[in-house]
Amino acid sequence: MSSVTISSSPVVTVRISSSLNTFIAEKRLDRSLTLAELKCKLELVVGSPASCMDLQLYSTENIFIQNLDQDDALLGSYPVDNGCRIHVIDKSGARVGEYEDLSRVEKFELPDDAYDKRSDSVRSFLKKNKMGKFNEEEAAQKAVEQQRKLEEERLAAASIIPGSRCEVRVAGQPTKRGTVMYVGLADFKPGYWVGVKYDEPLGKNDGSVDGKRYFECTPKYGAFVKPQHVAMGDFPEEDYGLDDEI
Repeated sequence: MSSVTISSSPVVTVRISSSLNTFIAEKRLDRSLTLAELKCKLELVVGSPASCMDLQLYSTENIFIQNLDQDDALLGSYPVDNGCRIHVIDKSGARVGEYEDLSRVEKFELPDDAYDKRSDSVRSFLKKNKMGKFNEEEAAQKAVEQQRKLEEERLAAASIIPGSRCEVRVAGQPTKRGTVMYVGLADFKPGYWVGVKYDEPLGKNDGSVDGKRYFECTPKYGAFVKPQHVAMGDFPEEDYGLDDEI
């Protein structure tokens, strides 16, 4: 062994990295651990079997110091200081990132009818206390409110004519001018929507959302807004000066 470290503190805080993973964990370790015991603890951190580990010690500046290669030696007998890094080299043949791939983890799934019969579930608690969707009165009030809002949007949308000039006025945002291109229901969100082609590239799309096209326009010129934010009128096209920018 090349050197011995003597420290008054029985515990050291180190960083743990691995050839199998991309993350770095921070652990407090007892200096009285043997390297064999340390490897067993590191199994839970990096996923590699203790028998398939080689350990390397790096300084706080990530400079290689030495290999930790004597299983019966104490961790404290090496120059391990706070902030040092212990790097685990896996020799099991596992591929990089294997233990981080959640798609390989078997998922527990409980059929809905079986879950419905359980007395210790969140659903059971909500039912007993008539909360959320199990509160019939509250659910009915919410349904009425949603229907009222939808009717208000329908009436507002009925007065908006595609092809008309308009201004979009949303609180906290600058007023934008454009042309109405679409009025009606949409697949991306509930309710009525007005598709507007702005005079300048102040929008978010090209008239399509989630692969469905509602109208045609240049990218960044299209937007969808609620009917109550659209004012129709004889609004001349404004020059925002964006064409002069470089």
